[in-house]
Amino acid sequence: MKKFIALLLACVMVLSLAACGGSAQPAETKAPAAEAPAAEAPAEVKDITLKVWGPQEDQVDSSSWLPTMCEQFNAAHPEWNITFVYEVCPEGDASKNVVQDVSAAADVYMFANDQLGTLMQANAIAQLGGTYLDQVLADNSDSMIASVTGTDGGVYGVPFTGNTWFMYYDTSVFSEEDIKSMDTMLEKGKVSFPLTNSWYIASFFFANGGTIFGEAGIDASAGVSFGGEGGTAVTEYLVNMHANPNFVVDADGSGLAGLRDGSVNAIFSGTWDAAAVKEALGDNFGAAQLPTVNIGGEAKQLKSFAGSKAIGVNPNCQNMQAAVALAVYLGSAEAQLAHYEMRGIIPTSLALTTNELIMADAVAVAQANTIANTSVVQPSIPEMGGYWTPSENFGKAIVSGEVTLDNAAEKTEAYNSALNNTGL
Repeated sequence: MKKFIALLLACVMVLSLAACGGSAQPAETKAPAAEAPAAEAPAEVKDITLKVWGPQEDQVDSSSWLPTMCEQFNAAHPEWNITFVYEVCPEGDASKNVVQDVSAAADVYMFANDQLGTLMQANAIAQLGGTYLDQVLADNSDSMIASVTGTDGGVYGVPFTGNTWFMYYDTSVFSEEDIKSMDTMLEKGKVSFPLTNSWYIASFFFANGGTIFGEAGIDASAGVSFGGEGGTAVTEYLVNMHANPNFVVDADGSGLAGLRDGSVNAIFSGTWDAAAVKEALGDNFGAAQLPTVNIGGEAKQLKSFAGSKAIGVNPNCQNMQAAVALAVYLGSAEAQLAHYEMRGIIPTSLALTTNELIMADAVAVAQANTIANTSVVQPSIPEMGGYWTPSENFGKAIVSGEVTLDNAAEKTEAYNSALNNTGL
């Protein structure tokens, strides 16, 4: 019996130890398995199509800027497999083409910012928000942001280049000190200015405190303030400037032609004439922001209209997230630098303000300085449409001699009334 009990106890102890060992083993092998990452299912790739509109020059072939940037964007976003459909639409024609049929228009398109009001009225452009808006705000100057800001305070596009005019001049005739003053320049050489062009003539009224639709250019109720004593003083200056033998009216390319034959030493234009001016002036090529003018015995700063060309998104597109992301990428510093290298499109990105390639370009510097120092943001509200014809006619009236020093006050008030549609 004693032997039996001893044998029974031994068996119980063996079974007990085996049971403990069995419960411990899974615990030892389980811990490492819990720390290892679980296998993830492959992310779903969404097939989408984006229609993109831009100028012909940006999409000549597959190596052009637009398709190159779009394919780089596609490669950087493995969550989408994007088929791009490219169609030609110059920035200046965007609003006209988009509003014809917003639902059939491009998902992403390039536009000139003066069309923003029309695009907003047609509900044809999406407001930016979230991190995309933060990126655009961080990479653009206040004036460039203002150029794509609607009357509701929202931001509706991604600027990728500036749109303004500045001064080209012959460095053998004018020094860097001379070009600070229009009046000094008129004493030393021939200066050509497009006085009959309404995009340019406003600069003199801005210089003497005139405004269009308020300080920000988006308050239609504020109207245009080119009248009064300040406006009359501007008109008198323009009459005297036109009578100066060293002043030449620039019309139909006559200023550029004068640079070529030496009969003109300075003109006012934009980046579109850079190559032709460089060819005309050669080693004497110069470009700079706008000079001052002496109105009422004081130096007043000329200020050109400034705007931007930007990337917009159709609010009716089916793949909004991808469309907005693409628009922001096309307006990014990376894409802008490629745009400059491939087509000479001068960037607006603040990240490129210290780029050696850009800073070595006198035209790029002149445009940047003009936008920063000697410009006002061109109004983009639809009411701006009433500005152009009266301003062109007023410039022509000065050139024809219809406006004189004797009737300057009367003619200035009539012009200001026409701008405000008062019927005076």
